[in-house]
Amino acid sequence: MKVFTKTDIGMTRTMNQDSYSIYEEEDYKLYILADGMGGYKGGEIASKVAVIAVEKFIKEKFKIIPKEKDMILKLINDAIEFANSAIYQESEQDEELHDMGTTIEVCLIYKNKIYIGHVGDSRIYRIRNNMMRRLTTDHSYVEKLVKDGEITREEAFHHPKKNLLIKALGTSGEIKPDLINKALAKDDLLVICSDGLTNMIEEKRILEIIKSDEDEAVDNLIAEANAARWT
Repeated sequence: MKVFTKTDIGMTRTMNQDSYSIYEEEDYKLYILADGMGGYKGGEIASKVAVIAVEKFIKEKFKIIPKEKDMILKLINDAIEFANSAIYQESEQDEELHDMGTTIEVCLIYKNKIYIGHVGDSRIYRIRNNMMRRLTTDHSYVEKLVKDGEITREEAFHHPKKNLLIKALGTSGEIKPDLINKALAKDDLLVICSDGLTNMIEEKRILEIIKSDEDEAVDNLIAEANAARWT
């Protein structure tokens, strides 16, 4: 299984608030992405705390739980709740970190199944048979407008409030993540990304870039996303 990862500060921020982790055992694989928000250092801290907490929780518990769908999803849910509490408590203890938060994508692969925990507007896609399907649903203001039929998907991509989240990790004492279970076929590709990519490049173009050169796709996607900020 090939894994390509890269994070980039982009063209407008002075600090990269993304954090990610790759943890691969013989029997399962765990991929985590968090995109922080809040204050000068708050987003960076929130995303790091989230990734570290989720990874630690799952690594400690996975080997001892029954390997059933509901139990694996519950493990991911509990790991995200654990991370949420850690971020929220830290923000309550430091005024400069008040209201910090982060998105979180947890993708655990076990026996050709994908188990996902999702909060925020980072995304997980599955590419199969040259088609890309989004497996997660953004917890954002514009996604709600699309769902309610008030704007189209194309209008959402250009909407001035597309960065506005309605749910994030660490901003309140309790969180309820989306939990998703999907099959994984032999030649499937998974794309886990923050809104730094999807706010800049439309999904159709993301698929074109990946299929044109899978080995160089990460660098090519970042280059095009950065170039799009000036167009």
